[in-house]
Amino acid sequence: MRRRLLAAVAALVLALVGGVVLVAYARGADARAMAGMDTVQVLVVDQPVAAGTRAEDLAPLVRTEQLPARAAVAGRVTDLAAVAGEVVTVDLKPGEQLLDSRFAAPQSLQTPGTVAVPAGAEEVSVLLEPQRAVGGRLVAGDRVGVFVSLEEAATTHAVLHQVLVTQVQGAPVPADSASETGTDTASAGTAAPSASLLVTLALTAEQAEGVVFGAEHGTVWLSLEPETADLDGTEVITPDNVYGKDFS
Repeated sequence: MRRRLLAAVAALVLALVGGVVLVAYARGADARAMAGMDTVQVLVVDQPVAAGTRAEDLAPLVRTEQLPARAAVAGRVTDLAAVAGEVVTVDLKPGEQLLDSRFAAPQSLQTPGTVAVPAGAEEVSVLLEPQRAVGGRLVAGDRVGVFVSLEEAATTHAVLHQVLVTQVQGAPVPADSASETGTDTASAGTAAPSASLLVTLALTAEQAEGVVFGAEHGTVWLSLEPETADLDGTEVITPDNVYGKDFS
């Protein structure tokens, strides 16, 4: 009985010793494999990163690793400060190295002829004849007033003010941009469009309701509203009060 117990203890000790030796050998093999290799620091994506994420928000989503120099990808980012102020241009997956080619300034991603939509706003487009859109002179970045006329109710009202235009499609090329693109400036920016324009506005959901209702059940007019425009004194215009208004 004692011999069996001693044999079992000896076998257990040998197994433990063998395990320790095996682990030590494996670690030694890793060390030997890395011996003589230069290592560099890389930033590796640790959690999924969505396109548009700011560089300043990446710290908790990436980790630092030491890799053999030959395994590091050219153009890698080693410090997030190097891409400060920029955003990720594509979705990033865990395990990939962070590359500076995946970053760009936010304004460079904006489609030409458009402006960014303010936070909390959504875009709504209305198809308008040139005379309903300041003769087609509107451009992205303008601020407009929105007037809705309802034929059945015979009313007109300025329902919104200082609405941001984010895009205008179908308008003639403005004179200042025509010189940059080589367009004939003698006619650019002077002739009214011959067809309707698609004007896109940045609106809250509540504001969009009014604009869509006006487009569906009446007509929409836009006015160009500079910051100095006098916006006081508006009211619902009807046949009963239109001639009593003082328009001076």
